[in-house]
Amino acid sequence: MRKFVVLAALAASLAVAACNTVKGAGQDVSAAGNAVSQTAQDAKTGH
Repeated sequence: MRKFVVLAALAASLAVAACNTVKGAGQDVSAAGNAVSQTAQDAKTGH
């Protein structure tokens, strides 16, 4: 259980470092959504 808590804390700290603000988090989510949409469009058109 302690190992899980340590890993969760590490993951949370990395997430905070990756996107410092709520705006940054929103941009990260938006970029991921755009990547998924582009991949789906490419698959649809055969590229």
